[in-house]
Amino acid sequence: MSQAGDDPMPLSAALDSVLRSLRGPAREEAGGVFGRWEDAVGETVARHVTPVRLSEGILLVEVDEPAWATQFEFMAGEVRRRLAEVLNVNVERIDVRVAGRRR
Repeated sequence: MSQAGDDPMPLSAALDSVLRSLRGPAREEAGGVFGRWEDAVGETVARHVTPVRLSEGILLVEVDEPAWATQFEFMAGEVRRRLAEVLNVNVERIDVRVAGRRR
């Protein structure tokens, strides 16, 4: 006989539990940002800017060249608004780094 604690747990619940224990975003938030990035920022931006990590309200993005780092920093407020509107994800800050080097 199995005990109540031995019952299988749905994979989605297990993933949520693991993400919470790592203090990461909820599965829906992470999936929304990474899975629907282009929906929030548009095709042109998505070709040059890639979300890397979302942790504790801070989104790290990577750009393919320095000019995009500057451009994206000007757009960050609008992107935060779009992430909330389109994906229902609250991002407090966006950090930008150029691909291949830390910023």
